[in-house]
Amino acid sequence: MSPHRRLQRGERIVIATHNAGKLREVSALLAPHGIETVSAGELGLPEPEETEDSFLGNARIKALAAARASGLPALADDSGFSVAALAGAPGVRTADWAMQPDGSRDYGDAMRKVMEVAQDFEDRSAWFSCALVLAWPDGHIEGFEGRAMGHWVWPPRGTHGFGYDPMFVPDAREETFGEMDAVEKHRISHRATAFVLLSAACLPG
Repeated sequence: MSPHRRLQRGERIVIATHNAGKLREVSALLAPHGIETVSAGELGLPEPEETEDSFLGNARIKALAAARASGLPALADDSGFSVAALAGAPGVRTADWAMQPDGSRDYGDAMRKVMEVAQDFEDRSAWFSCALVLAWPDGHIEGFEGRAMGHWVWPPRGTHGFGYDPMFVPDAREETFGEMDAVEKHRISHRATAFVLLSAACLPG
């Protein structure tokens, strides 16, 4: 197996997202490694169409598009919320469930949709998935996946985090992701789990 390609301390990379919450969390995870970041939104890069049926596939699309457009390495996150009783939905369509007629996204509305279609099922188990893909302009990619298991609750609780965080309680905890501060969430989240793998393989110490 070929060795992983590593970034160097002080290197500049693109965070391939226009989502402020994801940008904040990923940048915080990268900061201790001395990696300089700029977002796809700050560079004015377009959001590519996500046409894959997996988180890893969609993260690959976003990372490669940003790397080739910017000429810099790019890190993309594709993540989502899944409910067991709904056969894993919203899943890769997590953001679509929040889409409004005007093109904006309302995650309060999305959480309400989940509750409405899942409330009659006894099984409340749910999970967050995250795929992180680091891509270079020459097409080289590194991909990693993480998951946080738990259950969904209603009504939503907490104002921290973003997306579906206020309705998800991870295993062995009583607080929702929305009730946890950023440091606590980073210890156990799906994104943190994927990031541990990415860090070991591709980031400077």
